Amino acid sequence: MKQATEPLVLLECLVAGTSHRRPEIDEVEPSLQVGQALLLTREPDSHYDDWAVQVHTHPTTHPANVWLGYLPETQNETVARLLDAGFAIEARLNHKAWEDDWLHLDIEVLMNR
Repeated sequence: MKQATEPLVLLECLVAGTSHRRPEIDEVEPSLQVGQALLLTREPDSHYDDWAVQVHTHPTTHPANVWLGYLPETQNETVARLLDAGFAIEARLNHKAWEDDWLHLDIEVLMNR
């Protein structure tokens, strides 16, 4: 049997809170490309969400490591637990579009097999 090399898609979701990441997100948006890797980082000391996971640009595509927003609070617990356990979880950008003054970022959360 041929071994799978494509990562497992754990979650497809919007990035929450992009409107709170301005003006940084305005500056980086033109360089965001569909298909590019994104970095997920746990925020275990969040006062608002025990399972907070930040979404950042990936250092390989944007050295400034810009914070874009969060995984949605209702969908982040499993990903947070996997990150806490040391699993290599990343994301990739599926779609981006401006809707009025809100940057809509649709991502896939990925785990390598």
